[in-house]
Amino acid sequence: MKEITRLFDFPYYQLKHKPNDAALVTKYNGKWVKTSTQEYLDKANAVSRALLKLGVKKNDKIAVISTNNRTEWNIVDIGILQVGAQNIPIYPTICAEDYEYVINHSESIYCFVSDVEVLEKVNKIKQHTNIKEIYTFDHIEGYKHYSELFELGKDTSNQEAVEARKEAVEPNDLATIIYTSGTTGKPKGVMLSHWNITSNVLDSSPRVPLKEDGETRILSFLPICHIFERVLIYVYQYAGTSIYYAEGLDKIGDNAKEINPDMMSVVPRLLEKVYDKIMDKAQDLSGLKKALFFWAVGLGEQWEPYGKNGAWYEFKLKIANALIFSKWRAALGGNLGTMVSGSAALQPRLARIFGAAKMQVMEGYGLTETSPVVSVGKYANNMYKVGTVGIPIANVEVKIAEDGELLIKGPNVMLGYFKDPEKTASVMTGDYFHTGDKGEIDADGFLKITGRKKEMFKTSGGKYIIPTLLENQLKQSRFIEQVMVIGEGEKMPAALIQPNFDFLYEWIERKKHNIENTMDAMASSEIVQQRIQKEVDTCNKKFGKWEQIKKFEITPQIWSIDDGHLTPTMKMKRDVIKNMYTVLVERIYRP
Repeated sequence: MKEITRLFDFPYYQLKHKPNDAALVTKYNGKWVKTSTQEYLDKANAVSRALLKLGVKKNDKIAVISTNNRTEWNIVDIGILQVGAQNIPIYPTICAEDYEYVINHSESIYCFVSDVEVLEKVNKIKQHTNIKEIYTFDHIEGYKHYSELFELGKDTSNQEAVEARKEAVEPNDLATIIYTSGTTGKPKGVMLSHWNITSNVLDSSPRVPLKEDGETRILSFLPICHIFERVLIYVYQYAGTSIYYAEGLDKIGDNAKEINPDMMSVVPRLLEKVYDKIMDKAQDLSGLKKALFFWAVGLGEQWEPYGKNGAWYEFKLKIANALIFSKWRAALGGNLGTMVSGSAALQPRLARIFGAAKMQVMEGYGLTETSPVVSVGKYANNMYKVGTVGIPIANVEVKIAEDGELLIKGPNVMLGYFKDPEKTASVMTGDYFHTGDKGEIDADGFLKITGRKKEMFKTSGGKYIIPTLLENQLKQSRFIEQVMVIGEGEKMPAALIQPNFDFLYEWIERKKHNIENTMDAMASSEIVQQRIQKEVDTCNKKFGKWEQIKKFEITPQIWSIDDGHLTPTMKMKRDVIKNMYTVLVERIYRP
């Protein structure tokens, strides 16, 4: 029998093979507090004993909502899982009504919350749920602190019952239900078994670059309620690394300088922000310093892995690293050599620049339904190629359907959607899961994602955008004839707009604006652009901040069937339009 088949086996494996005095580290009141592997398990077992005394049965559901990643999350996670119950992680920033939906749909009976803000939202809806008790990670007056479970579980007389529960948990038993962010209707509950996730951890682990000459330090800040970061946390536990939990997104730079991490996971939007911040500071430079900075960045934009650009390029890059990029690394602690990127597509330009700066970005691909890792790059052994998401991991099969859709088969494919067998059936063909993404595999075995089968997309911050909703709203304006929302893998949604030229001409005449009566002149007119900006602003008020159109460009042509913009049924050919207006797209995102 394998040594690790269930999620709670990972910390026990670490205790046996790679015990760590700083297995989990969280900052409290300005001080980093270390939890050893032994203390981690002692507390998890105390939680398990307490849960049994509270009457928690096999397959009961317990919700966990935490604003920031923290040691308590892991302790509670193991405490829940090893009694055969399920951990239901909930994204902290969703509204109280969505809390209510997830808690009720999952049938959760207890709830752990991190702080006052989350607690207030849970309290708003608690009376409409079956939650018996709320436990808090922060000390909050009038509420039960989660450490009360240590006291309740202090008596070890029922530890045998905990061991019996652990023994009864099978690898294919349900471990967690992860609710994916809903874009139309309510979120779906993805059911993942112990083996779904455990196999993914074991098969992903060989791709993780670990230091051979000492302790590997991890900085963790992406939400642990998402399967991406959660799986990485198990990977790190399996490897015996020290996991430091950042205080928050705004403290990443400070925390990195304090702990000098070797590795962290990121989303493309974060890298874009880091890069933009660096570029903003560069504008304050002058003379030779400014010239050297932009020379180094230009060099970085040409970077290829494994010295493919030749000795002269590498010599210049060595100088750039000594003079410029070393300062970038210092700002992130000095030791950061690898970042694992997921959730959305990464701009190849950023992969090159950070790679040139000796902070390789290993882009990966996966979905909640695939636990999540399908493929990921690794710099060693030539397993990295810019613009790809690496090579599929062991035991995961990637098949490309006739229409280009990626189909995934393997032990990581979910059990299904909770309480929704019809939806489950709609995404499965035999053992193959339909991702909805399109891709291709090159001659070297690298996977490249080429787009979405459906029109919905994610920005680089991982936010879903449904372009048709925005487009339909914008097209209510008399000024706008056609509009296509873009922004997949970019930091924000934007739009290509074909105005209603006939109406625009009438408006210009009526307002007596001095604009030439040609489509080129109207499209480039600042007056027209300002007027259409008003229409965009009106539309934006109806959408969330992350969905709003931040920039747009006006096309100087009418989109037609004859010119290839539209299908015979007047539907937009999105790829065609985007390719036709590459210059405008570049002007939006890379002015």
